[in-house]
Amino acid sequence: MSAAALPEFTIKPNANPMPEADRLKAFESLGFGTLFSDHMAVLHWNVVKGWHDGEITARGPFAIDPASAVLHYAQEIFEGMKAYRTAEGKVVLFRPQENARRFNESARRMAMPEIPEELFIEAIDKLVVADAKWIPEGEGSLYLRPFMFASEAFLGVRPARDYIFCVIASPVGPYFKGGAKAVKIWVSENYTRAAPGGTGAAKCGGNYAASLIAQSEAVEHGCDQVAFLDAAEHKWVEELGGMNVFFVMEDGSLVTPPLGGTILPGITRNSLISLLKDQGVAVHERPYSFDEWQADAKSGKLKEAFACGTAAVVAGIGEVKFSGGGFTIGTGETGETTTKIREQLVNIQRGKSNDPHGWVRHIAGI
Repeated sequence: MSAAALPEFTIKPNANPMPEADRLKAFESLGFGTLFSDHMAVLHWNVVKGWHDGEITARGPFAIDPASAVLHYAQEIFEGMKAYRTAEGKVVLFRPQENARRFNESARRMAMPEIPEELFIEAIDKLVVADAKWIPEGEGSLYLRPFMFASEAFLGVRPARDYIFCVIASPVGPYFKGGAKAVKIWVSENYTRAAPGGTGAAKCGGNYAASLIAQSEAVEHGCDQVAFLDAAEHKWVEELGGMNVFFVMEDGSLVTPPLGGTILPGITRNSLISLLKDQGVAVHERPYSFDEWQADAKSGKLKEAFACGTAAVVAGIGEVKFSGGGFTIGTGETGETTTKIREQLVNIQRGKSNDPHGWVRHIAGI
């Protein structure tokens, strides 16, 4: 679809926005993903019209048929990104083109229509402009959730012919409670997240649904997150329930599991690798076994470990538990390398430092 053929967005302001006093009160105790802004962006696609009927409208329920394909065959994908308010009061996005690109990679894997990248970003921009007052000051941010689902009513097993694309927004605080405190990880030995040839590299809801029982197991054992091993050998560390993972070795190098179709290609992961390499730090994208993880932590070869993703940004891993016991990484606290790389990334995201790669995109008009 050419730029000239892209649908325009009709702006329909919410007639009953949340009162400002209520919004500011809610900002005093921000969690993650429980408070939502006044508007949403919506687009429709069908096999005849393509993309059409774009709106920025009041956030509200969808009216979908009980036979909608998403309810039966889980054709659904999503993204996660944030809008930040800089110290100068400007509003910025971090690498939105990468979210648009990954969204379309997920769409291809799930046999869904691709959305032109410029249309994806325009939907984000217009929603953020409409709900700019929902961007918290200070350390908070506006979490943006673009998603698409199959809305055609049918029970045959084939790709749907109708889809809805939507973006909603949620002002958020820290993903993990406790700020910079290192998190505890449970290693799942009974469940796997993805297998070769599956949907592990796609950001689809089914991957997360499959991880929930393992995440519940982690919580039962006093842990914050679950780590998954590979499906074939149950040997190699892959990723956490919703984040990629890095290991900081005693020689200053880092190790992270390689992409290969079973791991989500995280935008935060990619950004950290670039920043580390800019500083001459060796980053090895290679298989890393659970046995190595234990042995390296015990010997002191492993100094730190951290998880990373859009929601959590960078979070140190202090303790690891599994059915056979557990071990501590380093001092059990967030380490120096983890703290440093997190600060570097956050400072770029929030416009506090130089942006050598041109990752930060200012939203015009706010």
